[in-house]
Amino acid sequence: MAVKQFKLTAEGLKRLEEELDRLKTVTRAEVSEKIKVARSFGDLSENSEYDEAKNEQARVEARIAELEMMVKNAVIVEEESGKAKKIGFGSKVKLHDVEMDEDIVVTLVGSAEADPMKGAISDESPIGKALMGKKVGNTVVAETPAGELKFKVLEISK
Repeated sequence: MAVKQFKLTAEGLKRLEEELDRLKTVTRAEVSEKIKVARSFGDLSENSEYDEAKNEQARVEARIAELEMMVKNAVIVEEESGKAKKIGFGSKVKLHDVEMDEDIVVTLVGSAEADPMKGAISDESPIGKALMGKKVGNTVVAETPAGELKFKVLEISK
């Protein structure tokens, strides 16, 4: 089975490594202490604090495993600076949302870095896929779960 590679910017990889380090050094110790304190309350079969601490430990360990896999399989995609002719990975794009009649700015990143609320959209998302390779002046139609969205490309930078 092929291992999925994660496209990241250098900055995105650094953020993942920092989160992984914090989880391993700080968060693990905090959760361990919560478990220790909860154990001191006695009977574990009816100890909700212990159950919650163990659940938190499981979430932390799952996130650590996920981050380790992402970092191990990261592929750094170099970003160019300045103006770009076509939209690609790492592009910062100013779009005009035709239906909403407003301008938005998005950056195309890998799925591991995506945060739509901050304007970072995955190059694998419906909108990201529709934008790839487009130029200033192009109208882009993206088929999303919410329906068809239309954008006009106003500016592209890297």
